[in-house]
Amino acid sequence: MITFLLMTLFVVMSPGVDTALITKRTIAGSKKDGIWMAVGISLGSLGHTIAVTCGLSALLFQSAWAFQTLKWVGALYLIYLGIQSLWVRKHTGEGAQVEAKRSPLTQGLLSNLLNPKVLIFFLTFLPQFVTDTDRAMVSFLLMGLTYTLLSLIWFILYVICLHYIREWLLSPIVQRWMEGATGVVLILFGIKLLFTQGG
Repeated sequence: MITFLLMTLFVVMSPGVDTALITKRTIAGSKKDGIWMAVGISLGSLGHTIAVTCGLSALLFQSAWAFQTLKWVGALYLIYLGIQSLWVRKHTGEGAQVEAKRSPLTQGLLSNLLNPKVLIFFLTFLPQFVTDTDRAMVSFLLMGLTYTLLSLIWFILYVICLHYIREWLLSPIVQRWMEGATGVVLILFGIKLLFTQGG
């Protein structure tokens, strides 16, 4: 259990798509938006937990067509979010208003649920810590819930830290740089996902 907790913390704290999205939304919106984004991402992890526990993810991963569909939808969604960030960078005032109207909870949930890499992670990471095959479903559920809770706590702490330096981050130069960098990162993640072999 200690090994699982340490590995989970390492994975949760590693920068990735989730961190980029939360950073973008907290800076462009508010602490509340960032927290809702974190809740959405965590709900996505909860969805993957339930899917793995019920065996749905294993079936999906074994189906080449289903996996490829999920991969393409997830990749295109990330690219869409990246292009959106670059558009906001060029149209700061108008883009901020459009961004504020979008639900951070929904964005976080979709970005996580539609990311097949998260699905693969749950399928490959969690089984390594199952010691009793007779209680595999219970173990999957408990570990998935633990991962979800730790990620939520970490992201909320991250949002709070961002909130305190938000005034500096909201300076026009820094904000344009952050929007541009986030957009490029999301697009690159999406393109990389498109060419990921699997299924």
